[in-house]
Amino acid sequence: MLGFGQDIGIDLGTATVIAYVKGKGVVLREPSVVAVDNNTNDVLAVGQEARRMLGRTPGNIVATRPLKDGVISNYTVTEKMLKYFIDKICGKSMFSPRIMICIPSQVTEVERKAVIDAASKAGARKVYLIEEPIAAAIGAGLDISKPCGNLIVDIGGGTTDIAVISLGGSVVSSSIKVAGDKFDEAVVRYIKKKHNVIIGERTAEELKVNIGCVYPKIQDVEMDIRGRDLSTGLPKTLTIYSSEMLEALIEPAMMIVDAVHSVLEKTPPELAADISDRGIYMTGGGSLLDGLDKLLQEKTGINVMIANDTVSCVALGTGKALDNLDILDRKRR
Repeated sequence: MLGFGQDIGIDLGTATVIAYVKGKGVVLREPSVVAVDNNTNDVLAVGQEARRMLGRTPGNIVATRPLKDGVISNYTVTEKMLKYFIDKICGKSMFSPRIMICIPSQVTEVERKAVIDAASKAGARKVYLIEEPIAAAIGAGLDISKPCGNLIVDIGGGTTDIAVISLGGSVVSSSIKVAGDKFDEAVVRYIKKKHNVIIGERTAEELKVNIGCVYPKIQDVEMDIRGRDLSTGLPKTLTIYSSEMLEALIEPAMMIVDAVHSVLEKTPPELAADISDRGIYMTGGGSLLDGLDKLLQEKTGINVMIANDTVSCVALGTGKALDNLDILDRKRR
């Protein structure tokens, strides 16, 4: 197959880009951040290096995330980012790769076309799209070809995709723009309101990962952070407790629970019965938020499982779907 260029599966996430190469597994995992020089429009850094620059750049350099809420918000920068990643994976290969990219389940035609165009211009020979919940289900090891219902909740950086999947397609699906980023924003807002201190996105994310929870913990844990005191304008150190994080994060967490609830309400009764037997599968980095599975289980009364290697689930599923590219090609013809 390599004679014709590689087959690459890309999980083009709001927070992270993960790439899977057929026969090699996951070969790339980088933050979807690009640093651009505004004066020359040159890309200075991509991925991990650019993420270190977030909130720390001089006026002429802007570190941005070209994807917002799961879709492309800055087309040119996304194209440059994809080109950088594809070159990094393929090296000096003479042949262009075939690429399969994940998209949220409720994107518009225009948004779909933007992804295809960006990947084509970045050097793909052919571009295929796959819906995120379907890729997540395949990556979580579920057999989606059978006529029985699986409920997948994929919580990424920009969107939470919820879908009931049966016979290889989604029967009922919903995509909401509440996910990892909204949790971070909720933390920033809470600390500003309660402590009159402003903190950066990265500090908010560290708080969420280390002591964040959406279900009461048995023991209150704490973490020291630094921010800028709004009354004095000077740096200030604060101790934040997990009980405060619960207050900050419960609102966006309940939005996800409500979205799952409304998908269940629209699910045909036969499939709903399957789901209550088989449980709900959670994938994506956002599902690792402490207590989110317990909260969802308590509110729906259905068993909730977090998939193995939950962060890479979508990329792995895209990778497995690459095996069927030849079938897709024949269908197109």
